Amino acid sequence: MQEVLIVGGGKGGTAILQILHEVSVMKVIAVVDVNENASGIKLSKELGIPVGKDWRPFLSDSVDIVIEVTGEQEVFEQIRDHRGKNTVLIPGSVAFLISKLLEEKEDLIHQLTSESFKRDLIFNSTDDGMVGIDDQGIVMLFNKSAERMIGKHQEEVMGLHISEVIPESRLTRTIETRRTEINQEVILGNGLKIISSRIPMITEQDEIIGAFSVFKDITEVVNLAEEITNLKEIQTMLEAIIHSSDDAISVVDEEGKGIMINPAYTRITGLSREEVIGKPATADISEGESIHLKVLQTRRAIRGTRMRVGPNRKEVIVNVAPIIVNNKLKGSVGVIHDMSEIQSLTQELDRARRIIRTLEAKYMFEDIIGDSEEMMIAIEQAKLGAKTPATVLLRGESGTGKELFAHAIHNASDRKFNKFLRVNCAALSENLLESELFGYEEGAFSGAKRGGKRGLFEEANNGSIFLDEIGELSANTQAKLLRVLQENEIVRVGGTKSIQINVRVIAATNVNLEKGIADGSFREDLYYRLNRMPIQIPPLRQRKSDIPLITETLITKINQDYGRNVEGVTAEAMNKLMNYHWPGNVRELENVLGRAIIFMNYNEVQIDGKHLPQLENTAKPSVNVAELPFQVDEDLATQVEKYEKNIIQKVLEQNNGNKTATAKALNVSVRNLYYKIEKYNIEINSMK
Repeated sequence: MQEVLIVGGGKGGTAILQILHEVSVMKVIAVVDVNENASGIKLSKELGIPVGKDWRPFLSDSVDIVIEVTGEQEVFEQIRDHRGKNTVLIPGSVAFLISKLLEEKEDLIHQLTSESFKRDLIFNSTDDGMVGIDDQGIVMLFNKSAERMIGKHQEEVMGLHISEVIPESRLTRTIETRRTEINQEVILGNGLKIISSRIPMITEQDEIIGAFSVFKDITEVVNLAEEITNLKEIQTMLEAIIHSSDDAISVVDEEGKGIMINPAYTRITGLSREEVIGKPATADISEGESIHLKVLQTRRAIRGTRMRVGPNRKEVIVNVAPIIVNNKLKGSVGVIHDMSEIQSLTQELDRARRIIRTLEAKYMFEDIIGDSEEMMIAIEQAKLGAKTPATVLLRGESGTGKELFAHAIHNASDRKFNKFLRVNCAALSENLLESELFGYEEGAFSGAKRGGKRGLFEEANNGSIFLDEIGELSANTQAKLLRVLQENEIVRVGGTKSIQINVRVIAATNVNLEKGIADGSFREDLYYRLNRMPIQIPPLRQRKSDIPLITETLITKINQDYGRNVEGVTAEAMNKLMNYHWPGNVRELENVLGRAIIFMNYNEVQIDGKHLPQLENTAKPSVNVAELPFQVDEDLATQVEKYEKNIIQKVLEQNNGNKTATAKALNVSVRNLYYKIEKYNIEINSMK
C-alpha cells in the first residue's frame, strides 16, 4: 500500500482526501496546513489521520507520493528539494485530475454492479418462478422462486440442459415454433401443479437467442385464498394476545411506520394510537436511536437496549425482533419493559443481599418501639440527622437503644448501600483499638501482617462507622479521631502517608463528657466536633407509657428464641413493670421478661406478678426533704447544689461510704458520683 502525504487542507486538499480515503491501494499518512481550522484538517481529525502545520516532520523516505495543493510555487519547490529520491511529487491539479478519472471509473463499475444487482433483485423478489435458456437449451436464468418450486438450487442447474433440470419443460419447442404460449398447465415430476407462460427471445434481426418461462404454483394461490379467508380471525386472535401483555408492544412495517400498539404501550410511553400509528418508528423516542430501524436494516434481533421514550422520558429496556416471512422482511416487533419497577426491585435486592452478606445495619426507624413524646422527639432528631452528613452524638444510659438508633440513622441516609461498622471503644486496649481503627503498615510492630492492614475507617469508606462508648478513648486516639473529623484523612500506625476517607461518624456515650472535659480526660475540641448534633435518648423510666408496647414486642421475640407461646402479662405484672424505675432500661426489661418466661410452666400463657420476684422491694432509698436546710436568701443554683450535696452525704452514710452501692442507690454512674464528691469536697473517711 502506497503512503501519501497531502500538503494543503483547503477545498482541493479536502476533495483529494475524500477520494483517496476510499481507495484501498493508497494510505494517507498525514494532512498538513498552516490553518488549523481548514476543512481538510477537520476531516482528517474525524478520520483519525495525523495533521500538522509543517510538512517536514512527515516527509520521510517511506513516503511514496506527496500531493501539493497549496497553490504556492515556493512550497512546491521546497518539497521538491527535500523529497527522497523514491518520492513522487504531484501538483494538486494533476492529482485532482487523476483522482477524478479514478472516481469516474469507480462510478462506472458501481453503476454496472448496481444494474446487475437490480436485475437479480427483480428476478428474485417475485413469487413467480422464472427460467431462461439460450438457443441450445442451456439454462442461463433460474430465480429463487424457481428454486423453491423445482426443488433445485441455482448453482446446480446453471449450464445444464433444460431437459436435465425440468424434463416436463416445453421451452425447447418454443424455440422451434417461435410461438408464445400463455397460461399452460403443467404437472412437475414432484407432483406440483403450475401455470406456465413461455415466450421466445428474438432479436431485431429475427434471430432467436433463447426462450423464457414464467410460472406460478397453483397450490400457493389456493393457500393464499384460504389465508385471506382466515385473515380476520387470525388478526383478531393476534390483537387479543398482544393486548393481554403488561409489557408495551409496538409493531412497524418494513418501512418503519407504526401499524400496531397495545394498551400497555400507551400506559408506559404516554403516547396515543394517533401519535404512533402510521408515524415513523422514531416518534416515541426522547433519548436514543430507533431500534426498529436498526433491526430493519440488519434483519437481526436486538435485545436489552436502554433508552428513554415518550414525553415523560420514561427509562425502558427494549427488545426488537424482525418479522420475516418466506425469507422476506415484513417489519419488526418491539417489546418495551418499564425500568422504574425493575430499578426499584434491584435496589431492594441489593440492600437485602448486603444485609444478608454482612449483617450490617440491621435495624430501621420502624424497629424502634415507642410513641411517647420523649421518644418521638429523639426519633425525629435522628431522622433529621440521617439526611445530613453531620457527625451524630447519641447520649443516653446503658440499655436505652443507642446502637439501634445508629443502625436506623445509617439505613435512612444516602450511605445505606455502603458499609456500616461498629466499634466498642471500651472493649479494646489503646494500642489494639488504634490499629483496628486506623490500620497499620508492614513492620509497624511485632506481629504486624505482611503488607499491613486496612483499618476500620478505610473499610467503612463511603459508609458509616459507629463508635460506642466514645468517652473511653485514650488521649492519643482522641487526637487521631479529631484529625479524621477535621481533615477527613487518616494515617496508619507506623505510616506517614495520609489517606483520604469519606466516612460518616456516629458516636455514642453513657457518661458525662462535660465532666471528662473538666477533669482533662476528654478533649474539648473533640467534644465540640462530636457534639455537633447531639441526640438524647430518654431512659425507660422517663417514658413508662411505652412499657406495654415494648413488653409486647419483647415477648414475641423471646417466644421465637425459646420456642414458647406466652401471650402477654397480667394486670398485676404490668403494674409491677410500670412502677419499677428500670436502671438498666430496655435491656433490663428484656432480661426480666426472659427470666420470667424461662421459669414459667409450659401451661402458663401469661406472665403474672409471681413471675417477677426481682421487682419486689426495689424502691430507692428515701431522703427526708424536711431535714435538709433551706434558705430563701440564696439563688436557685446554690440551693440545688446544697440540696444535691446533702443527699449524697446522707446516702453515703447509709451505705457506710461504699461508693458503688451509693451510685446504684442514686441511679448514677460511679464516675459521675466521684465527680460530685470531688466537686462538693465531701469527706468519706469518717463514714467508714
